[in-house]
Amino acid sequence: MSVDIRLLGPGDESVLENVAEDVFDHDIIPEQAARFLNDPAHYLAVAIADGLVVGMASANEYLHPDKPVMIWVNEMGVCPAWQRQGIGTRLLETLLNFAREKGFGEIWLGTEDDNVPARGLYESLGGKEERFVMYSWEFGSPKGRND
Repeated sequence: MSVDIRLLGPGDESVLENVAEDVFDHDIIPEQAARFLNDPAHYLAVAIADGLVVGMASANEYLHPDKPVMIWVNEMGVCPAWQRQGIGTRLLETLLNFAREKGFGEIWLGTEDDNVPARGLYESLGGKEERFVMYSWEFGSPKGRND
């Protein structure tokens, strides 16, 4: 079965009505999906097989007063049954090509140190590993979360 990769935008909300398990962390919240897809600084590449979203990569512009605009890849997900078929590579390539075409200064992402498959993917596409330490703060159930 062929897998199409698409960069979604305004009006594509219905594409997210048929998503395989484990592509996203949680169920799609229609209002947030519409808001995301209608924001020109947010990007969502999806992998679609026979009308079913089997993979995704989300990103957004990172704007700062003293740097060129960058794209930050927030997360990627591929349904386990569809993994190891090049879908993650194609999704990330879509975002890399988009960033190049639009003239962004950089594209970056992070992953866990022990996520060997993801690290291999990023290195295979020419990504340069940079070490950093991340801190986070959690404030309970985030606004809009539906679980």
